[in-house]
Amino acid sequence: MGVKSLAKSHKKFKEDYGKKYVDLFKELVEKGQAPKSLFIGCSDSRVVPNLITHTDPGEIFVTRNIGNFVPPYDAKRENSATAAVIEYALMHLQVSNIIICGHSYCGACEALFQEIPDNEDESNLKRWMAHGLAAKEQAQALVSQANEEMLLRATEKFNVIEQLNHLLTYPAVKHKVQSGELHVMGWFYHIENGNLDYFDPIEYKFTPLEYLELDKQQTDTHNDKKHT
Repeated sequence: MGVKSLAKSHKKFKEDYGKKYVDLFKELVEKGQAPKSLFIGCSDSRVVPNLITHTDPGEIFVTRNIGNFVPPYDAKRENSATAAVIEYALMHLQVSNIIICGHSYCGACEALFQEIPDNEDESNLKRWMAHGLAAKEQAQALVSQANEEMLLRATEKFNVIEQLNHLLTYPAVKHKVQSGELHVMGWFYHIENGNLDYFDPIEYKFTPLEYLELDKQQTDTHNDKKHT
């Protein structure tokens, strides 16, 4: 979509949603934002956080990058935007959830199996991709190289798990998880059908996200019966 098309789309946005959200926009200016969750996702244009979570402006704090990577904590590292977002979300917005969301058919995970030229045009990209190498190695250890489709899907899911491990190296994250103030989750979005899975660390597998709602309903029903 070109710039002129974007300008036309913005006009359409104001016509279709301007009146619907005008009060919300004013409220967000007057009261400020107070999102409960930080969503760390991939820059892939097919992964749209507010769309797949069906949330309004102001409900989730979002950062996106190539591969939904989270660089491990390093007090000496300079200019890590993702690290800064994590610390800001925790210490200033007081979010209570952090979600790392990977997805199927991820170009970044596929690029882990390709050679990135060692030149100045892609020097930052080459260094950035190193944050996904552990996921690639885990997938290779368990999946046959001959089955490329399965290898890539495994890499994408191992990548979510690996980035969760990186996230837990941040002091602010560790402190808040240990105190019960913060809950971290790994999600996997299926581009082909819109489904979302979450990583269950106890079962060590990805499970449909709607099962969380079913578990909550069952728990609520059980508690209601106990009090009757």
